[in-house]
Parts: sequence; C-alpha cells; structure tokens
Amino acid sequence: MSAIAWIAAASLAAWGFLLLGQGFFWRTDQRLPPREAPPAWPSVAVVVPARDEAEMLPVSLPSLLAQDYPGRAEIFLVDDSSTDGTGALARELAGRLGGLPLTVISPPEPAPGWTGKLWALRHGIEQARAGEPDFLLLTDADIAHEPDSLRELVAAARTNGLDLVSQMARLRVASAWERLIVPAFVYFFAQLYPFRRVNKPGARTSAAAGGCVLLRTEMAVRARIPDSIRQAVIDDVSLARTVRKAGGRIWLGLAERVDSVRPYPRLTDLWRMVARSAYAQLLHSPVLLVGTVAGLAVVYLAPPVGVYAGLSGGDTPAGLLGGGAWAVMAGTYLPVLRYYRQSLWLAPLLPFTALLYLLMTVDSAVRHYRGRGAAWKGRTYARPEAAPER
Repeated sequence: MSAIAWIAAASLAAWGFLLLGQGFFWRTDQRLPPREAPPAWPSVAVVVPARDEAEMLPVSLPSLLAQDYPGRAEIFLVDDSSTDGTGALARELAGRLGGLPLTVISPPEPAPGWTGKLWALRHGIEQARAGEPDFLLLTDADIAHEPDSLRELVAAARTNGLDLVSQMARLRVASAWERLIVPAFVYFFAQLYPFRRVNKPGARTSAAAGGCVLLRTEMAVRARIPDSIRQAVIDDVSLARTVRKAGGRIWLGLAERVDSVRPYPRLTDLWRMVARSAYAQLLHSPVLLVGTVAGLAVVYLAPPVGVYAGLSGGDTPAGLLGGGAWAVMAGTYLPVLRYYRQSLWLAPLLPFTALLYLLMTVDSAVRHYRGRGAAWKGRTYARPEAAPER
C-alpha cells in the first residue's frame, strides 16, 4: 500500500478506538441525573463575575432574578473593573424587575498571581459566604437560565450526593460561522473529557463547564476554591480537578435549559475565543503542541486526503480506508449536530472545522511566545509560575 493508504489506515484505526474506547464521548445523553425535591431546600448564593457585560446583562441577569427557587437564594454580581457601566446597569435591572436580592461588588484590580475571573469569584464567594449558604452557583454574565434552572441543579446535587454539578450551556448558533464551529467546540471538548468518565465516581477524568457550576460551599472551603486555582486560565477544568482531588463527587453534562447568549458572529470572534486558551490546554508544552498537530492531521485531515487520492490518483486502498474513517467521523458528529438542531449535512465538513481548530491552536502558541499569552477583555495572562502558598 502507498504511504497515504497507511496513514488512512491509521486514521481508521484511531476512529475505531474513539468510537468504542473513549467513553462514548459522541453521545449526548448525559443530562441532569434523576432527581427529587429535597424535604427542605438548601440556601444558595449565585456568584456572577462580570467585566464589561452591559450588552449581555439585559438578557442574562433577568433570568437569574426570576429564578423560581423554593429556598433562600441571593445574587452577588462582581463588577470586575468594568468601563461600560456594568454594575450600575445590574442595579437598575434589579430595581426595576425585582426578584432575587442582588448585591453588586466592585473589587480592586487583580492581585499578582490571579486571573481576573478567579479574582472576581474570590470576592464574590467571600461576601456570599457571610450568609452561610449551603451551595454556590457560579455562573457567567452571558448565561441565561430558565426559571427552574437553579431548582433542578440543587435537586440533582442533593438527590445524588454531588459536590459539584456543572452543565455545559447551549452556545449560540445563529451565524454561518457559529453553525460551523460551535457544535464542534462541544464535540472536541467531550472527546477530551468524555462526560461519562467524568461522572464515574473515582474516575481520573475531571472537567466542568465554567458557565454553570453548582458547588457545595463546604467543598469550596475544603478545596480552597478559588485560591487553590488562582492562576488557572482554564478555570473550569482546574476547579473540577481540585474538587475531585479533595474527595468531592462531580457531575458534568449538557444543558437543556441553560443557554449562552454571547454572539460570535464572525470567524475572528470565534478564533479569539479558542486561541486565548488552546495552548494553556496543552500546558504550554511544545512537545504536546507537535503531538496535537500531528494527531489532528492523522485523525481528521488524512481521511479526505485518502479519498482524494483514491478518486484522483487511483489509489483504491487509500480511498476506501479514508472513506471509512471519514464516515465514522461524520457519524460520531451527528448527535451533537442534532443537539444543536443543525443540518446533518455539516457532518462531512468536520475535517475542515478541525483544520481551523488546528490553526487556532498553533496561533495560540504563537501568541504565547510573543508574550501575549491568554488575552481576554484587555487583560493578558502569561504562562503562570508557581503560585505562592498563603
């Protein structure tokens, strides 16, 4: 066989393993586990870090204020040095709409060794704990919740004895680029962190989705959240690992009633979102970067190359092997497309989308070595050094 045929064979073998041996990552049936209403509803403090979110708050904050929760609940919005009137707008919305009590906190600029979001969470959690809540709901300012979202999260945690319950919010898919890239983002995340493995007690795989995390306050104290992860750029995965290391039980799944309202209409918007943390995901390791690029090329790009070689060059083994790998790849992508209510004809385009992610990852590394690190809303985080203990 030709070299292309052998590479296509390796790709098909890889897809055989991914299909059956990677925790059935491609399935989308990990939703909130069975739950019952507790005899007495525990108290909850909702902590929302917000930096320049005046555009998002009119859509997201009313959904939190309107939570239909039987127990005591209040909201702590942390205005993280915003320049667009985020804090004043939050107060105005709460005064006009009513609902859950809202407190706006305005901490100083992050101390050395802290990322901005975790610094904001630290101040929000610190003030929230004064009321001795049983649970903390950590949710982003661009996340909208259905009225029963908090109730269902707490019921799931109490019924199943969970210390952390996280739902991956359904991201917006309105523009053409969002349709092409956003479902693949969830697909690739699940491939790295298969939800079934995350949810298995005692498993080594740990992850969470930072937009919606319900955390038991006692566990937050035991795991020293967020101080123990204060330098993390990918804070949600670090949070889940720290909770599990502290002996906590975690659960992660897809959301049905929690949505991200932030738009990413252009390719540049999505590119920035992925590139800001992709190299951090690889631990800023050149070796892991090379391995990732090679792996993506073999797994996602080799199948269409093999098909092309078969159709244009008469390399029948390459065409058949590449076609088989491409078919398995597209088949595993269909459940995510259905979850996002997108055309199933997007499935064969996954190699092109993977190529974009490959380029975003390389660009993330280039940004890092140029000293721009992980940039977000005017802040740049370089490679973290060892954080001093406090």
